[in-house]
Amino acid sequence: MDLEGKKLLITGASGFIGSHLTEELVNLGYDVRVFVRYTSDGNLGELSHLSTDLLKKIEIVRGDLKNYDSVLRAVKDVDVIFHLGALISIPYSYLDPRDFVETNITGTLNILNAAKNFNTKKIIITSTSETYGTAIYTPMDENHPLQAQSPYSASKISADKLAESFFKSFDLPVAIIRPFNTYGPRQSMRAVLPAIIYQALTKDKLKLGSLTPQRDLTFVRDTVLAFIKIAESEKSVGEIINIGNGKTISIQELVEKVGIMLDKKLIIEEIEEKIRPEKSEVDILLCNNEKARNMIGWKPSVSLNEGITEVISYVRENLNRYDSERDNL
Repeated sequence: MDLEGKKLLITGASGFIGSHLTEELVNLGYDVRVFVRYTSDGNLGELSHLSTDLLKKIEIVRGDLKNYDSVLRAVKDVDVIFHLGALISIPYSYLDPRDFVETNITGTLNILNAAKNFNTKKIIITSTSETYGTAIYTPMDENHPLQAQSPYSASKISADKLAESFFKSFDLPVAIIRPFNTYGPRQSMRAVLPAIIYQALTKDKLKLGSLTPQRDLTFVRDTVLAFIKIAESEKSVGEIINIGNGKTISIQELVEKVGIMLDKKLIIEEIEEKIRPEKSEVDILLCNNEKARNMIGWKPSVSLNEGITEVISYVRENLNRYDSERDNL
């Protein structure tokens, strides 16, 4: 599908990946509408870091994924939906699983029903590698069993299955993108890399959770390109597509790499409350990206060293922003 002349909707546009996707689509000259959660202060989240000129080109609809009427307003007259809106904090999912059910499952159901009602031409549902749980085999392809090792992952598995059911039951043109761990500028300290870098720049000791989990890290520009390629591809309808580098690094190794790049010896203090419950911890995520390469012509282009260098620069230039997030550590 050629996106030229199409009306594009991005849910979750105020988030980390969503803001980067919005920025790229607007820069490409596309007609973009964003759906952001209503707040009394009009907070645009990560979209607030975009230029004023760019923001003027975006149509903003405010509402709540859990409210079907506001979702209908957002979806009306749209050709393509990039559905990124979700609650994503795994620690918070232990505290309030109902909120994850209502936002991630009911919210996705609202998007699917609205798309069905308006005959939307393409819907890209954002999944997560967390749906796979700890690897039973590696690298993990799209046939890897799904394992709900946290309420968050359970909600995302459910959302994916709802999308699959709408494709099979109603022929709704759905594609599911399943990114592994995306990182890059503008990411909050909810994520491990900016948390490591901020502490490395400002403290003598890093407070972290478990150091042994291994993750497959993909730079945000590569993830954004995958979203666009999936939207453009006719072959992606009805498919689940993994997006990841195909390489892993442990949290311990990530700390060591950042230390080398900053020329600083980093001391780590493992904080027990930051460690997931034993059966909930996902020990290794390693992507098999062969399907993405063959079906949509996607491959990662940003090396880990290049990506980390950009994140270090961003954190260093935005220490005030991260100072305000210290409670996330």
